[in-house]
Amino acid sequence: MTTGNTFENELATLIFNASSIVNIAINATTAPLTTLAVSLHTADPGEAGTMATNETSYGAYTRVAVNRTATGWAVTNNSVSPSTNITFAACTSGTATITHAAIGVSTTGSAKVLFSGTVTPNISVSAGVTPRLTTASTIVLC
Repeated sequence: MTTGNTFENELATLIFNASSIVNIAINATTAPLTTLAVSLHTADPGEAGTMATNETSYGAYTRVAVNRTATGWAVTNNSVSPSTNITFAACTSGTATITHAAIGVSTTGSAKVLFSGTVTPNISVSAGVTPRLTTASTIVLC
């Protein structure tokens, strides 16, 4: 089964920009999610994984919350990109190679993953390195 292009884009704006889909879905009216959490991973969290699966653990790392608005996410032609660079805390200790990123619902714990994908090029993290995902980072929905 495939999804129509218009609906793909509407679904992306519902999830990333909190915009309703006329006659189908509205953003939650009671306690809606206002941000999405972005995490960095040293391997694919997988479809059955959580945001904690293979999540990096370098010194000072934390997930980053990004607003569910057009100022947080650009949705165009069935793809999603950050509207501004997503900058993570600078590494204070340890090393890691970031190969994947995930978008989910919480900045802590084993929250569900909504989307995940490969980070290209991979990010080599060591003391003093500040990882970031740029506006060129794209999530293609279909």
